Amino acid sequence: MKKILIISYYWPPAGGSGVQRWLKFVKYFRKFGYEPIVYTPENPEYMAQDPGLLSEIPSGTTIIRKKILEPYNLYKILTGKRGESIKPGFIAREAKGGKGKFTEKLSLFIRSNVFIPDPKCFWIRPSIRFLNRYLAENPVDAIISTGPPHSMHMIAKAVAKRRNIRWIADFRDPWTKMYTFKYMNNTFLTTLLHKRMERNVVRSADAVVVVTNLMRDEFLELGPKRIEVITNGYDASDFEHLREEVEEKFTITYTGLFVKDRNPSVLWKILGEMVRDIPGFRESLAIRIIGHTDSSVWQEISSNTLDNSLINMDYMPHNEVVKWQQRARVLLLAGGQEPEAKGILTGKFFEYLAARRPILSFGPIGGDMDVALRECEAGAMFDYSDYAGARGWIEKQYELYKKGEIYIPSGKIENYSREGLCRRMSSLLDEII
Repeated sequence: MKKILIISYYWPPAGGSGVQRWLKFVKYFRKFGYEPIVYTPENPEYMAQDPGLLSEIPSGTTIIRKKILEPYNLYKILTGKRGESIKPGFIAREAKGGKGKFTEKLSLFIRSNVFIPDPKCFWIRPSIRFLNRYLAENPVDAIISTGPPHSMHMIAKAVAKRRNIRWIADFRDPWTKMYTFKYMNNTFLTTLLHKRMERNVVRSADAVVVVTNLMRDEFLELGPKRIEVITNGYDASDFEHLREEVEEKFTITYTGLFVKDRNPSVLWKILGEMVRDIPGFRESLAIRIIGHTDSSVWQEISSNTLDNSLINMDYMPHNEVVKWQQRARVLLLAGGQEPEAKGILTGKFFEYLAARRPILSFGPIGGDMDVALRECEAGAMFDYSDYAGARGWIEKQYELYKKGEIYIPSGKIENYSREGLCRRMSSLLDEII
């Protein structure tokens, strides 16, 4: 059986979609003739933890953990946030809003122009030294790095060159084309450095893997030797034993991180007006939000007199989240509002597909997520300002609810199974090795 080294910052007990992609690949690799070895930090900064994911790591998998120096500890001291976890989205929020404290703005400037390509950069050199020694005694057939954080690619690039090993660079998100990049307060020289590092990684890797078609088109401009689209997906085994009954109320459920710039204000306005205008709708409606949520979402829900319909549930383990997804009448998905968001397909989208519930999505029309929604006949995408379209769709779902019915998506959902995607990744490894 061939061996592959996977370099990933995110790994159980971390929770969230950044963990799911490579945990699931590791889960299925042995079926296709590959023995995975995972290299990951011993003491990382995680937003949330899900210890239940540890049980999904195949028995006997080699996990190598090495300590990492986290600059976020300094950030927390400067801003008086000792003991708190760093929430994703805080960088873009502070920079875009321009209302942060001086210490937060200073921290952002330092983070953007000192820690390059990201705050995990102090792990690069120690990891290169360690892995060169490790691989001299424990050879592998290929290396895979997954980012962000893109420091993982810098480690893999150096080690693959030194050891003459084939290397796949996996991008779960863009690098300089990521929508938050323009808010990072980079200097001109820092921006040039990022672009140079990105280009070197893309050109040096034996293959680049991206998760959307738009990302493929963007990275093609950088001249990769080979590039493949292997999306995120859903694991059928997470759902095969679930037979959750749909909730009695007309429940609209959102799961996962809910940040300020993905707050669908038009939805709360629509629901508030339907509560006011449609007899019985107030008693039927439930809005279930599960996960870390920006305060702006609560404020808008409240300002539209929807407090009595709100069920606020904090972050919970993945195996519990999928149950609530299957119980929902409608699943709410909120993509980015930036032009760059056209190329983003969130991991949550695929879990929503597996739940087989209609998806109400807000985001860029014509983007990768819009195309996939239509391909899977799983719901509808609306612009964040499309009041008429979104209201009409919600009213149709509510009419089905009153008849005791629910729309069950039936399109090409199986194309996104984790096992099938692992087969594709393994085929790519077969070819480059």
